[in-house]
Amino acid sequence: MSRGTVSLGVAGSLGPAAIAQIAAAAEKAGFDTLWVNDTPDGDALAALSAAAEVTGRLRLATGVVPVDRRPPSAIAEEVASLGLPTERLTLGIGSGIAREGALGRVREAVEVLHDAGVPRVVVGALGPKMRRLGATAAEGVLLNWVPPVEAAAQTRELKALAPTAHVAVYVRTAIVSAARARLDAETARYAAFPNYAANFARMGVDAAATTIRDVTELGDALEAYTEAADEVVLRAIVPEDTVEAYVDFAWRTAPAPR
Repeated sequence: MSRGTVSLGVAGSLGPAAIAQIAAAAEKAGFDTLWVNDTPDGDALAALSAAAEVTGRLRLATGVVPVDRRPPSAIAEEVASLGLPTERLTLGIGSGIAREGALGRVREAVEVLHDAGVPRVVVGALGPKMRRLGATAAEGVLLNWVPPVEAAAQTRELKALAPTAHVAVYVRTAIVSAARARLDAETARYAAFPNYAANFARMGVDAAATTIRDVTELGDALEAYTEAADEVVLRAIVPEDTVEAYVDFAWRTAPAPR
């Protein structure tokens, strides 16, 4: 497998105006895709609409929209009403916090979105059943909180099942020491969730081993991930949630020309 592309991830809670400025910088810096988390206080699709207006090449992705909170029909309606460029759009979806019926809920959501004209859907997947669903029913999967070795193993497994499936991996990344406390807090928060704690235990790793931290140049840490998956999403952890901090992160981590 060739080396994966490098993308940038931010939270929808930053708001459309800020994300538009970050998107413009991300495109200039050479990132493949801007991924925006959808949160109760941050509409990822609205943010991507703002980003689309100021970019022309940058791909746009949600990472991820929980379909137990936002029904797929409503997601499709918003994609259409915003006029999002579907040729650049990757719609990342996840089951959300409701455990019962998760596989069926996601499978149905993929079908609804495809029927509504969304051509590229990926599934945020933690367990093997959801990963297989994303590879076979959708266009791929978004892995999260996995070290490079595990990302590579899961990618090989999915490619054997569905060779054209796209495998992206989200990696929390802090490149300045001032952001370390925020990364540590984020890591501890996820490590306390039972489903993630169980997954870390299955992989035999500490949650911190799935992040990139305290490096001014990404070097080997990033290369290990780009060799493991089709796309690496650097989820930016910065000292303060300002446009300037995210733009600085984008330029410091700008991908090398391919």
